[in-house]
Amino acid sequence: MTTRTRITGVRVFDGEELLPLPMDVTFDADGIVSVTPAGSAGAGAGRSGDVEVDGGGATVLPGLIDAHIHLHDADTLQQLAGYGATTGLDMATWPAEKLAGLREIAGRGGLADFRSPGLPAIGPAGPHSRFVPADAVVTGPEQAGRFVDARIAEGADYIKIVAEAPGDGSPDLPTLTALVGAAHRAGKKVIAHAATAAAFTMALDAGADMLTHIPLGRPLDPDTVRRMVAEDRIAIPTLALMEGIAAAHSSTEAFAGSLRSVGALHSAGTAVLAGTDANTEPGAPTQVAHGTSLHHELGLLVDAGLTPTDALRAATSRTADAFDLPDRGRIRPGLRADLLLVDGDPTSTITATRCIRAVYVAGTPVRLPSTPQERR
Repeated sequence: MTTRTRITGVRVFDGEELLPLPMDVTFDADGIVSVTPAGSAGAGAGRSGDVEVDGGGATVLPGLIDAHIHLHDADTLQQLAGYGATTGLDMATWPAEKLAGLREIAGRGGLADFRSPGLPAIGPAGPHSRFVPADAVVTGPEQAGRFVDARIAEGADYIKIVAEAPGDGSPDLPTLTALVGAAHRAGKKVIAHAATAAAFTMALDAGADMLTHIPLGRPLDPDTVRRMVAEDRIAIPTLALMEGIAAAHSSTEAFAGSLRSVGALHSAGTAVLAGTDANTEPGAPTQVAHGTSLHHELGLLVDAGLTPTDALRAATSRTADAFDLPDRGRIRPGLRADLLLVDGDPTSTITATRCIRAVYVAGTPVRLPSTPQERR
């Protein structure tokens, strides 16, 4: 008989809202079994051999999803999971053999799950050409189909394209548009790197589904914000990264512009997802720690104008929906038991997500950082 865990008398943020009553949440390796009012007879409640966890004073929420990370090794997956980021959406990993190896490792239990595009499509010059291999270079529309087919053959879950400022080494607009078209014909969504205002416009014009990063400096113009809403695009602003870049250039004013852009997108109705660009890449504009940075990102989203509940949705249900992950991002019977148990109520104080009591990936408890200070 499969061992079940039951968290009793706990507040539940179910991925959409905080449920009004204390609940008992029962789960095992096969998924969430029941979510019932505290003390009631839920499915399998009170079975011999169950593990019972007192949830008094705590909140359980879906495992967090970081919508922009960079994989490195198994330690990446351990660190993500240890901070409650039970799924990471990778934005560039190569070669294909490394990606396949990490997929096998992630399936062993207790580590974060992930999705990846493999290689991103880049231009022949520009910043990314310094550390992304030549196989990633796409120089014309006629190469778009081959590039997308190669990534799908390697197991890509979606396609990543890199839009630099026009004339700065990016694939040109016809090439970006061809890449998006090829991906869509193959049933894959497209995420576009767009870190400047000009690149943001290029990515919109090319038809990318999601735009990752948010320009520093002058806020996005109203027409761009309106297009994001009207064309149902999704924003992954990676504020943790942009804050680090601004700090490196002693430009707090530039980062303030990024916060205003995110606030404007959210207020207008654009779906904003929580992603950090966590990486340890030599030569990256700034390095961002895996796992812990997602909690900082949630705080920055609140600084930009999202409510704590909006920010939690941005790291759970909204990201699961955007990336077609229907088995996670919510607490409901039948879904994966990816769960984060924290002290306090993060729907009122977002920093409560840092006060981690326990993390479960597919029902398996995760080894946490060794001290409470490290978990914060």
